[in-house]
Amino acid sequence: MNQTFTIQEKMKQIFILLIPILITQLGMFSMVFFNTIMSGKYHSSDLAGVAIGSSIWNPVFTGLSGILLAVSPIVAQSYGEKKTGEVTSVVKNGLYLAIFIAVSVIIIGFFLLDPLLTKMNLPNDVQNTARDYLIGLSFGIIPLFAFNVLRSFIYALGKTRVVMVILILALPINLIFNYVLIFGRFGFPELGGAGGGYATAVTYWLILFMIIFVIKTQSPFSSFNVFSNFKGYSFEKCKEILKIGVPMGLSIFFETSMFAVVTILLSKFNVTTIAAYQSALNIVSFLYMIPMSISMAQTVLVGFEVGAGRYKDAKAYSWLGIYLSIIIALVTGLLVVLFRYQVAGFYSNEAAVISLTAHFLIYALFFQISDAIQATAQAALRGYKDVNLSFIITLIAYWLICLPVGYLLAHQTNLGATGYWIGLTIGLLAAGVCLSLRLIYVQKKKFIIEQAG
Repeated sequence: MNQTFTIQEKMKQIFILLIPILITQLGMFSMVFFNTIMSGKYHSSDLAGVAIGSSIWNPVFTGLSGILLAVSPIVAQSYGEKKTGEVTSVVKNGLYLAIFIAVSVIIIGFFLLDPLLTKMNLPNDVQNTARDYLIGLSFGIIPLFAFNVLRSFIYALGKTRVVMVILILALPINLIFNYVLIFGRFGFPELGGAGGGYATAVTYWLILFMIIFVIKTQSPFSSFNVFSNFKGYSFEKCKEILKIGVPMGLSIFFETSMFAVVTILLSKFNVTTIAAYQSALNIVSFLYMIPMSISMAQTVLVGFEVGAGRYKDAKAYSWLGIYLSIIIALVTGLLVVLFRYQVAGFYSNEAAVISLTAHFLIYALFFQISDAIQATAQAALRGYKDVNLSFIITLIAYWLICLPVGYLLAHQTNLGATGYWIGLTIGLLAAGVCLSLRLIYVQKKKFIIEQAG
């Protein structure tokens, strides 16, 4: 990364980081996308099972890995301050935390998975698919969490294309394993939707080995000696990561768990509604990779400029990211609404599922714009290491606005499941507005500091 002086240079810098991050995020998401598409083509009950399994796993993974993503702004600021030793220490201790968190998830899941699924009162075939899908996925938890730490390290140095290449190389293998394990081809067992979990776990191990190889052998990563000595455990460094990472992880957890709760509440409806909701959510989540990628680039760029003491440049990157995200969300949302039936047809062969999915997608435009604002405003705040109030804002917006409003609209009006989409949109918009106001306040404080200096 280099210092920039004009808006054009800043936009170029954003896109240099953004495009590889976006391709990487799409690659990561494609693993879930393949699972969902192939499970839906196998049977609607398998699609519902994978949907339930994903709704349990996603908030756990995104919330806990959100803690580890704190490595990115910490390393970015240290890199901006030219503190090489600090960078190495943060990455090493991030890996310690990753392994500890992953093992904890596996142990807790061993005891809680069956009781949780039983309490959901799902049809037997849906419950069995969800359980087996999560068991398969559990074999990839350790490499996935470790990969996220190493990916954050690489991103913080501004070398985002490296991770993109790794994901592009791994995707065909993931697709092949999905196909052979779900449908039982070439002598492999026919596992249905559960096969997607095992295929994804294999891919996670593959990308971990690849990223370790790159960091050990390629410059500038090898100069940090991340793997040279694992005796560098530091309670203070772990504490620093947790201090920033826990509010980040909780903010992400509140959002993803909100979607999970909606999926669980919708499980009281019929299989068609579950499958249609999951398909529509899958489409919206796929498009969300764009503002998410912008937000990851934002965090790195804002953190780098803050570390270097260039607060005016940090402010410019913050708002450029927000504006760019809104424009893209508007365009993609309109396209989804216009071609909703064609898009829905990718997810199912059943007319009822396609029709209901297309109906849900009408609300995608407003949903995407609201989500884009809150994601990028929150990412800019992370670059400033301002995460505690964001955590409170997201808690209120997601759990005291999104869910209650959605539940009331779904069950106290004739909107049915559509009410949840409206409630989600209202809550995300509230989060976006409040986070933007917080960002303005933080930037004014930094401006005063810069003027005083």
